[in-house]
Amino acid sequence: MNQLQFVGLITEREAIRYTPAGMPIVNALLQHSSQQMEAGIARLTEFEIAALAAGEISGRFSQVPLGGIYEFTGFLAKKSRNSSRLVFHIIDFRPANVGQHLDTGA
Repeated sequence: MNQLQFVGLITEREAIRYTPAGMPIVNALLQHSSQQMEAGIARLTEFEIAALAAGEISGRFSQVPLGGIYEFTGFLAKKSRNSSRLVFHIIDFRPANVGQHLDTGA
């Protein structure tokens, strides 16, 4: 199974573009920061990840404000056939619940 779910902040987002086949795509950069328990010890986890929203969800994603905190669901795939870099493909997103917290380090 290849599924990833996390709460993240939209730090960068490009304008919507279209593939040669006419599919809309929006590229973005998402940031996550949280505290996780590992082996009984609290650990700060932080990452930035390249992301994209393709198809129907790209229109909705392109309209939300930068800096917004959302719960993202999607999967990881290589950026291209010949690349080893991973990109998070957004399948769905929604505003993060009040009980969820993203520590942006500020």
